[in-house]
Parts: sequence; C-alpha cells; structure tokens
Amino acid sequence: MREFLIRILINAVAIAVTALLIPNIHVANNDISTLLIVGLIFGLVNSLLKPLVLLLTCPAVLFSLGLFIFVINGFMLMITDSLAGDRLIIEGGIFTAILGGMVMAAVSIVLEGVLKLDDAKEGAQAGVIVYRDSGVE
Repeated sequence: MREFLIRILINAVAIAVTALLIPNIHVANNDISTLLIVGLIFGLVNSLLKPLVLLLTCPAVLFSLGLFIFVINGFMLMITDSLAGDRLIIEGGIFTAILGGMVMAAVSIVLEGVLKLDDAKEGAQAGVIVYRDSGVE
C-alpha cells in the first residue's frame, strides 16, 4: 500500500513537471488534489492497459529497437487525458503527448532512483536477506 501511494505521488510530480515544461499540456487548477487524481488515473492506465498494449505491439517495439515505447507512453498519456475529463488538457495531438510521455518517464526514473524504489522491490521479490560483512576481523 505504501509503495502504491508513493507511485501516485511520483506520477503527480511527473505530471506537474510535464505541465510546467511543455506549453501544450495543462493541469486544471494546478492544485495538489487535481494532480493526485490525475496521478492515480495515470497509474491505473499504466498498470492495466500498458502491459496489454506492449504485448500487442511487441513486433513494433522490437523492430524500432524500443523507440516505439515512446509512442505507447504518449498514448497512455492521451488515454489519461480522456479519462481525467477537464483535469488534464493536452493540446496538439499525439506529438505533444509523446513529448509529455518522455518528460514524465525521465522524471519518474529520477524520482524512483532517488527514493530507491527499484532496490527495495528487487530484494522483496527475491525474498533474500543479504548480510553484509563489515570487513573487520
């Protein structure tokens, strides 16, 4: 539950930074509650739809050497735009959404690295406790 809430916060910060950097992406009211709602919607879209879309577009992703993932991220942002109603506004079509997806991915990677979410997840999935030797005998 804690990690889920942190992911919503990371999505909210990524959306805020994206709206700040890209002039054609706007968040209504620009307040924390709106950002959290849009972050929740984006998280649900990414967790429910993105794996299916990646599976269906696997040949395009492989053929483009992974660059098609940027297009998929843009579509996930556009789906979030349509589900969020007037809370998130993307003007300029798919190219703006692809650019927004790139910015959101970069911000998310940085925040996950700072918060060390990937390290905690790897240890929890392996179920292994690592004891470190201090080197003092």
